[in-house]
Amino acid sequence: MGDSWFVYDERLGIEVPYLEHEWETYPLEVRSAILERWETIRGRIPDRILALERRIRELQRQLDEEEDFETSCRLNADIAEQASRINDLNIWYRINQTIDSRRHT
Repeated sequence: MGDSWFVYDERLGIEVPYLEHEWETYPLEVRSAILERWETIRGRIPDRILALERRIRELQRQLDEEEDFETSCRLNADIAEQASRINDLNIWYRINQTIDSRRHT
């Protein structure tokens, strides 16, 4: 069992499952290894969310002080992107011990 069951998601800053086949087709020992690895990755998600929340607070601080409209728009877009990442991480975090049978092709 290698890390071939996971791919690094640059946007989220974590590895996410990458299953080429239906979950049930993997042997039990492979599924167990995948779940074990996922639980390790999943355990890091709260720290990743905290880092993104800190980034949002910093961007909001900058926005509060910004007078240039274009820069304010860029800061708002950056805040929205960070919030979107947090939302996606929360979704991944809720995927517990049943990595579904999504196929990534």
